[in-house]
Amino acid sequence: MNYIESFILWKTNKFFDQTTRDELNSLDPEKDSKEIEDRFYRDLEFGTGGLRGVMGAGTNRMNQYTVGKATKGLGNFLLDKYGLDACKERGVVIGYDTRNNSESFAKIAADVLSGMGISVYLHSSPRPTPQLSFSVKYFNTVAGIVITASHNPKEYNGYKVYDEYGCQIVPWQAKSVIAYVDAVTDYTTINFNGNDELITKCDVTDDFVKAVSVQSRIKDSAAKAGLKIVYAPLHGSGNVPVKQILKADGFENLRIVAEQDDFNGDFPTVVSPNPEDRRALKLGIELARKNDSDIVIGTDPDCDRVGVAVKISDGEYKLLTGNQIGALLMDFVLTHTDLSQYKKPAIVKTVVTSELGADIARKYGLSVFSTLTGFKFVGEKITQFEQAKKNSNTEQDYDFLFGYEESYGYLAGTHARDKDAVVSSMLICEMAAEAKAEGKTLLDKMNDIYKEFGCFHDALDFFTLKGKDGLEKIGAIMADLRSTESPFENTAEIIDYSKPVAAEAGFGELPTSNVLKYILTDGSWIAVRPSGTEPKIKIYYSIKGADGASADACFEKIQKTIVARFGL
Repeated sequence: MNYIESFILWKTNKFFDQTTRDELNSLDPEKDSKEIEDRFYRDLEFGTGGLRGVMGAGTNRMNQYTVGKATKGLGNFLLDKYGLDACKERGVVIGYDTRNNSESFAKIAADVLSGMGISVYLHSSPRPTPQLSFSVKYFNTVAGIVITASHNPKEYNGYKVYDEYGCQIVPWQAKSVIAYVDAVTDYTTINFNGNDELITKCDVTDDFVKAVSVQSRIKDSAAKAGLKIVYAPLHGSGNVPVKQILKADGFENLRIVAEQDDFNGDFPTVVSPNPEDRRALKLGIELARKNDSDIVIGTDPDCDRVGVAVKISDGEYKLLTGNQIGALLMDFVLTHTDLSQYKKPAIVKTVVTSELGADIARKYGLSVFSTLTGFKFVGEKITQFEQAKKNSNTEQDYDFLFGYEESYGYLAGTHARDKDAVVSSMLICEMAAEAKAEGKTLLDKMNDIYKEFGCFHDALDFFTLKGKDGLEKIGAIMADLRSTESPFENTAEIIDYSKPVAAEAGFGELPTSNVLKYILTDGSWIAVRPSGTEPKIKIYYSIKGADGASADACFEKIQKTIVARFGL
C-alpha cells in the first residue's frame, strides 16, 4: 500500500475515530501533498529506542493507533517469551511524563496489553523515567513502558520499552521486538478494549525516593541548610520527587520557579523544555538573582536530565556543560566513597562523552567502560555486571559506581537502569553545599580539576533536517565522510562504529552504530552521529588545550571546518 492509499484508508475507514478522520480530511491533496507524504510515506519506525515522533494522524506520527500497534507487537513478543501465566502474574508496568497525550497513550497501552490477558501496573500520575525503571524491579514485571519524548519540543511524544531488569531494551533485544511490531500490518486488528480487572493503578514515589536517598554522600546539615537553591521543574515529572528528595536530604532553602511548577505539556514558559538550553533556565536564573541564590537546577519533562547554573558573581550565573557536571559528579562521588568495600569498582561512559571524568576515575584506580551513545547501554552494562556476580563469572563481575553521558544524564547507584535527574539533583546540591562551606563554587571546583587534568572545550552542534529530504541529506553527509579522508588536521585515528569495535575487558564487541569518531594527535576528538530518535545530525567536540584560550581557539577552527563543508 503506497502513502496515498494509506491516507485514503485512514480518512475514510470508520475504524479510525472521527477526530483522526477530520484532521486528515482537512488536508488538501494538492496543496498539502508534502505534508500527506510525510505523514504516510512510512510507518513510524520502532527502533532500538522505541517510538518517537510528532503527534498527529498518520502512520508516521505518534497517535493512539501507532501506540496500539507497538503495544500489540510488544504484547505478542512477551507472550511468546514468557507465556500467558507469567505475563498475567508478573505483568508490565507503564509510566508517563507530562506531555500532551502521554497519559492517554499510557492508558491505551494498558488497554491493549490487558485485552491480551497481560496484567498492568499503571502509574497514577506523571513520574520520572528513572522511576519507571525502578518500578520494573520493584514489581518484578516482565517489562516496562514509558510514554515520553524526553527533552524534545512539545509537538513530540514517544514510547520506550524496558526489559525485566529495568533497562531500556538494547539492539539485540529490540531486534526481536521490532519483528513482532512490524508483523502488525493491519491497524484494524488491534483490540483497544482493555480488561480493567488486570489494570492496577500504582504510585511508588516514596519507595523510589527512599532508594535514591541511599546515594547521599554528605551529612553536614549546616552546609546543606546554607545552600540557596532554585529549582525549575520545566512543567515536568520531576516536580514531585525532586522536591521530596531535596527536602528529605536537608536542603531547607529551596525555591521553586512558580511559573513552571505545574504539569503542562505545552511547556508555555520555554522554547524547548531542555535543560541543556540556557533559555530553559531563564526564569530560574531570574529568580536566583532576586534571592541571591547559589545554584539553579532544572529537569526535563521526564526528569532523566538535569541542567545547572552556578552563581559566579552578583547577579551573574554560568551554565555548566553536561561533561563538566559529569566530571564534577565523578570527583565528588569517588572522594566520598569507601572504595575499599568494592573488589572491582567501575564507571561507565558513552563514546561521545569527554574523557575528563574517565581520567578522574582512573586516578582512583577504577575500571572505565565505554558504550555506544544512549544510556540504555550504560544500563545494560549494570545488568551484565550483576549477572556476572550471580553466575560466578569473576572476569566480568565489576561493581558499578557511576555512569554518565555528555547530554546531561547521570546515575549513581543501581536503583534504576537509566539516567536519573532525581539522584543527580541531590548529589549536585550536596557538592555545591560542600563547596560553599569551603568558600568555593562548583566553577572553582571545575577549575581545580582542569589544573590537574588539563582544559577541555566540550560542545555539541546539532542540525535539524526534517522529512524525507532531511533524512536523505543526513545519509549523504555520513556517506561522504566515510568515503573521504578526515576533514580535520592532525587526525591520529578514525573509529567507524558501523563496523565491529572491541569492547573492554572481555565483553566482546560493541553493537554497531552509525557513528564516526575522529581522534586527534593531542587527544582531542570529534564525533558525528545522526540521532536515532530525532531528525537531526549531531556533531560532538571534545577539544583539549593547555589552557582555556587555546582549547577555545582550536574548537572554533574545527567547528568552522565541518559546518562549512556541509553547508549546515
